[in-house]
Amino acid sequence: MKAIKKILFPVDFSEVSPRIAPWVLMVAESFEAEIHLLFVARGLEYFSDIYVAPVAIENFAGEIIQGGETSMEEFVEAHFDKYPALKTKVVLGDATEKILDYVKSEGIDLVIMGTHGRKGLERVFFGSVADRVIKMSQVPVLSINPHNIKAP
Repeated sequence: MKAIKKILFPVDFSEVSPRIAPWVLMVAESFEAEIHLLFVARGLEYFSDIYVAPVAIENFAGEIIQGGETSMEEFVEAHFDKYPALKTKVVLGDATEKILDYVKSEGIDLVIMGTHGRKGLERVFFGSVADRVIKMSQVPVLSINPHNIKAP
């Protein structure tokens, strides 16, 4: 069995991510693994039907990344500030694609993610990122239903 040295925890900064954080910490501490936190902001291709000047798009993309990095800093401070082996990244794009790319490029051994991020019509329109990652990942994915668990 391959050692688990790098764990990816994709976060969306919803109420779901803080419920899963204790589980990520428990698993990472058990394996003395490095934790990677990844936030994927929806890419601007979703707005391709609307004409917007390229300069405005670049500025908007920069603001999205900057806002994501600020949210990431706050999330780390609230949930992972004492964990010594931690990396963070904020990117734009399709969440499933970026998560799977990150797994490959960073040599991730395990993905831990929530089964519920979006609800209602948003889930119908955009689908479940967790479902797609589970089906397409080349490494094991531990999926956690954040609404039915107690903290470890």
